[in-house]
Amino acid sequence: MKRNREGEEEEEKNEEQKNKKRMEIVWQTPAHPAQKEDYVFHNGKRHVRPYYFEFVSHVNKRWEGKTIVDLFAQEFRGRSKDYYVSAVKCGRIQVDGENIPVSYIVKRCQKISHFLHRHEPPVMALDVAILQNEPDVLTVCKPASVPVHPCGQYRKNTVLGILQAEHGLAPLYPIHRLDRLVSGLLIIAKSPSKADIFRQHIEAGLVQKQYVAKVVGVFPEGEQVVDANVDYNAREGRSTAEVGISNGDTTLKGKAACTKFTRISTNGTHSIVLCEPITGRTHQIRVHLQSTGHPIANDMLYLSDNVVDRSTLGRTADRAAALSGSPPSTSCENDEYQYFSEDITIDPMCTHCPNLAPNGYDGHEEGLWLHCVRYSGPEWVYECPYPDWASLS
Repeated sequence: MKRNREGEEEEEKNEEQKNKKRMEIVWQTPAHPAQKEDYVFHNGKRHVRPYYFEFVSHVNKRWEGKTIVDLFAQEFRGRSKDYYVSAVKCGRIQVDGENIPVSYIVKRCQKISHFLHRHEPPVMALDVAILQNEPDVLTVCKPASVPVHPCGQYRKNTVLGILQAEHGLAPLYPIHRLDRLVSGLLIIAKSPSKADIFRQHIEAGLVQKQYVAKVVGVFPEGEQVVDANVDYNAREGRSTAEVGISNGDTTLKGKAACTKFTRISTNGTHSIVLCEPITGRTHQIRVHLQSTGHPIANDMLYLSDNVVDRSTLGRTADRAAALSGSPPSTSCENDEYQYFSEDITIDPMCTHCPNLAPNGYDGHEEGLWLHCVRYSGPEWVYECPYPDWASLS
């Protein structure tokens, strides 16, 4: 009897500790830095342990006058309306720090907080290699698939998050962009004043940029110059190149753009091409290479003419859902992305649990064969080694 009683007491104690742990939720904000222990490496991917996070937004003119539930259901379609009703009822959605009823009508400039169990998409498990660490400048080799800074579903799985977690480097100020799927040289200032100097050089047209790309086919010899406007369609997530002259009957869309290309090598099937963008438009190198008939060999966004398929390719789950008008799947067919560690908390209200990756992540993503190798300006030059795929053998 005594042994049974002790067992019951031990069980009650364990249950009490579990309940206490559930109640002690620490809500993170953008001010919380990433830590080494936040990351999990599995099957060649860097995952982030899901964490509780407060998303904050403010009521704008378009939102004003809507009920809190209708606002979320219409503006954030990655989750169902039933979820938002439950979130309001249990206080996971608040207005100005207060719980509100589901019928609450929002007013202009009010602060809206959405408390979520946040799941970030995984990225390729490659190091953010430090190339040069100067007193006021840091240069790194950015791996493909890793965003530079927090955006969309990514916060800790970013270059800035990883550098802070693994090297204690913060605050940092990137001075140029690299798309998430692009790899290579990233220049980062360690102070706002140094960042401003670099930005002044860029805005004055004093900076030369060089990339290498692996393209389809035998690229022509000699310097090839593409001078074509680039029109970016945010809804489709892709650009188009437009060649011609605006006149009274036709007006070219997009922004003026120019890229110089020089073939480095070819094996008859692919070519390695040096790319020198004179301007800096969204997807400029990618769409200009497509216009030459030699797109990047693994760039699924510009290899096909099927815009419908392209519009959701390589997107986050929420973005794909927004485009299709329906929420992403709530199941994950590949158990590789389910939890494999008992110390990861499963949240009963989370629409992504028990999966480690967010819903809609298919896991079939690779980096583009486009790599930044050199930036130079007035009295400064920074370089990055060529990637392995740039050697045709």
